[in-house]
Amino acid sequence: MLRELAIKNFAIIDDLKISFSDGLTILSGETGAGKSIIINAANLLLGSRATADLIRTGSKTAELQALFQIKPQSRVAGIMQEHGFDTDEGLLINRIISRNDRHKIYINGRLGTIALLNTITENLASISGQHAHQGLLKEERQLLILDQLGGLMPLRHKVHKCYHQILPLIQNLKELESAGQRQADHLQLLEFQQKDITAASVSLGEDVAFEQERVLLKNAEELYLDVHNSLEELYTSEGAIIERLVEVKKNLDRACQIDPSLSSKAENLATTTFQMEDVAEELRIYLKNIQPDEKRLEEVEARLDTLNRLKRKYGGSLEAVLAKLDAIEHELAAAENISVKIVGIKEKLAHLHAKLVKLADKLSRKRKETAKTLARKVMQELTTLEMSQTNFEVSLQALPAGDNAEPHLTSGENALHETGSDRAIFLIAPNVGEPLKPLSSIVSGGELSRVVLALKAILAETEALETIVFDEVDAGIGGAV
Repeated sequence: MLRELAIKNFAIIDDLKISFSDGLTILSGETGAGKSIIINAANLLLGSRATADLIRTGSKTAELQALFQIKPQSRVAGIMQEHGFDTDEGLLINRIISRNDRHKIYINGRLGTIALLNTITENLASISGQHAHQGLLKEERQLLILDQLGGLMPLRHKVHKCYHQILPLIQNLKELESAGQRQADHLQLLEFQQKDITAASVSLGEDVAFEQERVLLKNAEELYLDVHNSLEELYTSEGAIIERLVEVKKNLDRACQIDPSLSSKAENLATTTFQMEDVAEELRIYLKNIQPDEKRLEEVEARLDTLNRLKRKYGGSLEAVLAKLDAIEHELAAAENISVKIVGIKEKLAHLHAKLVKLADKLSRKRKETAKTLARKVMQELTTLEMSQTNFEVSLQALPAGDNAEPHLTSGENALHETGSDRAIFLIAPNVGEPLKPLSSIVSGGELSRVVLALKAILAETEALETIVFDEVDAGIGGAV
């Protein structure tokens, strides 16, 4: 609860310090005395936006400070501990408002942000201003009050968290499915090209080898004749080159007996003769393998046609063809990865959707129980406020899912929102015999003010808030009460 409040150079306040004790504290005074300014200061310390025009005339900064006592097991204590704050000494909030709009927030001496301050103070205190009934007329506010009074905020936070886990997954799924649809035709082309290349079983350099074989097969008869004639001239015919070299070698050997200096020449000639004999043998073997083969020629030319077609389509060389195949397979793998991601996201969405439905159903059941309790307590409080003939009910209605609703954000015919699947409408009949009507349809400001006071009184009985501040609590209620 709030223990101390200090205000310096704020609006018309020069320097003010107030200490609070358990129970009711009343600040009274004439109109314009500054009571509402104190409320404004408290609002700023709870996270409202600050502006430089709040600084007292003649001052450069305004300073606000509040000290709250924090129960060890409270939700506020848990939130503070999550953010690394020690709660033993309570919660000390300082706000410094500067004319250059460089305002500062300190939480237990540590520089903080508006977002962090709001997170910590969300369940710390409630301030009901002179126009609190205006917010109460909104359905979302009525649902929030129902959840606060029923102690359902932890469950509501779980619904909120689950809902916001689903939203980005839905967006990711739509993007992936859209990408998959855009790729569909392109993927068909890639798959065709992949089959086209892989069916050919291309190997680097085979086009060169087949081209050489084609030349040989196409000129087999001419080749055979030329090699055959070469072999005859070299070895098999009468007076062949090797035969004559043998005779030359014999003559040179006899000459060496006369002049030994010719021995090296004779040896060179012998080596040449041996080499020629090797060539002749190789030509003889080669000649055996030269055979005109029209069938093989057709096969080779068909293979070359296939390879040349692939080269024309995919880059001009077999290296380019194989590089294209590699690129295609990488792109197909990436597309397959999209499919895997889509399956994974759908599985996550199915799990989270089931969880959200379960949480929302549980929240709805508890809200129905709380609605009856709230109606009974409000009528009890209104009796003390001279509205004993008033009938009050809370109407809970399921949020309808539209025709184009996202399936993962629906449960049957109901829509699922971050607050669950319900809308709450406070209904009231101020007088006996009148039908129940939405609270927003009440014309009397006094009746609205009493309902606000009744709800705040009930809220004070819960553990949700330890500090409740009313500004002009008696506005519109009347002296009789």
